[in-house]
Amino acid sequence: MDALTVFGLAAVTAMLVFYALEDRNAHFILAFAGACALGSVYGFLQGAWPFGVIEAIWALIAARRWQKRVFNSGTR
Repeated sequence: MDALTVFGLAAVTAMLVFYALEDRNAHFILAFAGACALGSVYGFLQGAWPFGVIEAIWALIAARRWQKRVFNSGTR
């Protein structure tokens, strides 16, 4: 496996783990957003720009969900 593949595997694995843990703490939602951003970077570096665009959108959606949860519940 080359370094780019390992990077992509790590990003997608982190997405899966943080998504599964989102209900436990708002920080996992933010971590999921970061992992989606890394997945987006991977998609663009690999040349699969549609994947990169979709992952970037998911990163924005997750960041917005984190923002709503933190500022609506007061768990900063």
